[in-house]
Amino acid sequence: MDLKELKVKLYETCLEHINQRITVAKQAMNTAQSAANEEGKSSAGDKYETGRAMMQIERDKNAAQLAEALKIKKILEQFPPAKTLEKAEAGALLQTDSGLFYLCVSAGKISAEGQNAFAVSPVTPFGQACSGKKANECFSVNGKAFKILEIA
Repeated sequence: MDLKELKVKLYETCLEHINQRITVAKQAMNTAQSAANEEGKSSAGDKYETGRAMMQIERDKNAAQLAEALKIKKILEQFPPAKTLEKAEAGALLQTDSGLFYLCVSAGKISAEGQNAFAVSPVTPFGQACSGKKANECFSVNGKAFKILEIA
């Protein structure tokens, strides 16, 4: 499998990862909302309000996670994987002497077709250090040198 085909597979993996985060956040938000709605009056009085407030806080936390995941998905969708790139920029898959790096969104270590890569945001120190570099050029991050072997 060439680097361009692998980039498409890695993009799909990132998208699946983000869609899973969206699903989990929605489910957790709905569960917290249901729990808050079902919280019944007890003889303790304040216990009802405290439990309801805690469920609302949990729902709000999950809503924030959902909003963040939707934002990340929107960013990822701006980088069509079929586009051929010749320099390190958002949407590029870099084959370096230290492994594969996909400049898209921060998703950590991802795998596709038996190949491991690191999905990193272009605004990270790594993304900024390699920005604009072409194949056979070098850059360093935190004292570690990298050489770009190929870009897709």
